[in-house]
Amino acid sequence: MDSNALLCAAIANHITTNPQQRITFAQFMDLALYHPEYGYYSSDALKIGFKGGDFFTSPNLCADFGELLAEQFFQMWEILGKPVPFSLVEMGAGQGLLALHILKYHQQHHPDFFTALEYIIVEKSATLRQEQQQRLQDFPVRWCNLEEIPPNAIAGCFFSNELVDAFPVHQFILETGELREIYVTTDSNDKETNAPYPSFIEVTGEPSTPQLAKYLDLVEMNFTQSAYPDGYRSEINLAAGDWLSIVADRLQRGYVLTIDYGYPASRYYNPRRSQGTLQCYYHHRFHDNPYINIGRQDITAHVDFTALERWGERCNLKNIGFIQQGLFLMALGLGDRIAALSEQKQPLSQLLQHRDALHQLIDPTGLGGFGVLIQSKGLDNTETSQKLKGLTLPE
Repeated sequence: MDSNALLCAAIANHITTNPQQRITFAQFMDLALYHPEYGYYSSDALKIGFKGGDFFTSPNLCADFGELLAEQFFQMWEILGKPVPFSLVEMGAGQGLLALHILKYHQQHHPDFFTALEYIIVEKSATLRQEQQQRLQDFPVRWCNLEEIPPNAIAGCFFSNELVDAFPVHQFILETGELREIYVTTDSNDKETNAPYPSFIEVTGEPSTPQLAKYLDLVEMNFTQSAYPDGYRSEINLAAGDWLSIVADRLQRGYVLTIDYGYPASRYYNPRRSQGTLQCYYHHRFHDNPYINIGRQDITAHVDFTALERWGERCNLKNIGFIQQGLFLMALGLGDRIAALSEQKQPLSQLLQHRDALHQLIDPTGLGGFGVLIQSKGLDNTETSQKLKGLTLPE
């Protein structure tokens, strides 16, 4: 298949220089996605959008997603007493479309908030950062790493849309009732077949870190129960906990808003979901084989929102609410936008296209089924008692 030969060689080098001749799946996924030269997110292979892309996100559909989020951020600013600056920290900003829609909306509808706003983007991919800087050149945006933000420096909101699903995950499998970790090694048959680049196979072994068992204790999952069949496999996202602890440390007062696809732990680790949630995206098709198209495809796993909630509690983050994206956007006024379409004077084809985009945002079998988790830190009782608009469902 269409793998990047240089990336495959780099991964193989990591394996052969490892004393055990293997690496964890998390290390493999990290290299496949984030290798500084050849990784999917670091290279020209990354394509987002409808034409020629591998996948699309909510901001690709229409500006409404960002504009409705903007209304939620405006309310957060009011609840916090209109601090200046109010820092919006977008982590993993894609092509910069969401930032563009949010900033344009505030500039036009909330000029006071726009003046108070400090927009910060945390972006690991140099390729995407370049595209963001070009798209947002007319707005006061700054780029930095999370680590560069001082502790307790942010009053405002850290937020992300489809970020956590791309963090490298550990994979495990049940063998005769024991939890074993899945490792990646090189395929010894390559020499016989004269393969153009190294290929990879899975092997199992003892867990690489006690953190995996601690994670399962945290989300209260016990895989020794008879309900789980032999060969059951799934993922553990330790990187998400490390990320959230840094975010919580940098936030003085305000919110953390996380939008992604995933489930609470009880659904994530359902015995019937016996092959986990790992998905690869290549030219708008998805499959579950991460060992093809290496460096040319996205690799993701669903998010365990129970883990984010409980990690947050350990980091002094309070759980404000968890809701589906469709309900969140409807509470912020998306239904009114759908109703108003009939009064707009524009070509029918554009109206239908816009209506379809809005319906996609709330479709419970697609984007509308994504989870929205909101956590807070440093709010007093009066501020905590004010319910966020996006979490306020009609009676």
